[in-house]
Amino acid sequence: MSHLEWPRRVAALGQFMVQDPERPTLSRDDDHHLHTVLRARSGEEVVVTDGRGAWSLCEVSDSGLTRVTAVHVDPATPETVLYLAPLKGDRSEWAVAKATELGVSRIVPLVSQHLVVKFKGDVRDKIVDRWRRIAREACGQCRRTFEIVIDQPVNAGDVPANVAVADFSGSPDWSGVRAVAIGPEGGWGPEEWAPERLRVALGPTVLRAETAGVVAASLLAFGAGEWGFTINGERHE
Repeated sequence: MSHLEWPRRVAALGQFMVQDPERPTLSRDDDHHLHTVLRARSGEEVVVTDGRGAWSLCEVSDSGLTRVTAVHVDPATPETVLYLAPLKGDRSEWAVAKATELGVSRIVPLVSQHLVVKFKGDVRDKIVDRWRRIAREACGQCRRTFEIVIDQPVNAGDVPANVAVADFSGSPDWSGVRAVAIGPEGGWGPEEWAPERLRVALGPTVLRAETAGVVAASLLAFGAGEWGFTINGERHE
């Protein structure tokens, strides 16, 4: 993520999605949120982004938004994917928001054998739509400029072979892992995954399903280089 103008981005009143950060125009809903909910005043700044890495800072005025910086483009990061089984109540929504903040590229709702929530028909569609709204709000809150993708649900049997599975008895080695599946409250079915599927551990304690999602998102972000750090000018991951 670019650090150009970063303090101003953090201090901005909010971040909004637009078609073109060069000539920003808010949607009706976002304009209502800016002026009615946030009670923006003329002269205050907001961030606008196209969700594909481009962003600019804009000043609020009576006539709309006025761009006050050049359009910058944040560098893309390696794709990371979290397959997440829906959970009871708002627990999976919390996990979606945190995974978005942590930089996961995509979240895929996962249909597993031991789901304890209804996830069919209209209920399923409403849950997916809710995840997308929450993810979009989280993108604005954390100032990420690449919109997270919330895919259509998939069955465990259709998950690509390169996706690891979180399992208490799995390996602690996350080297090269860029996609991982997190199960529901009831855990995995006894034959839900093929024996050759890579299994990775999330630590020495038994985690709640939503906590497991956040830990997995953190490990994905770290492994993808998002949290690399520098010592004496040398970058470490």
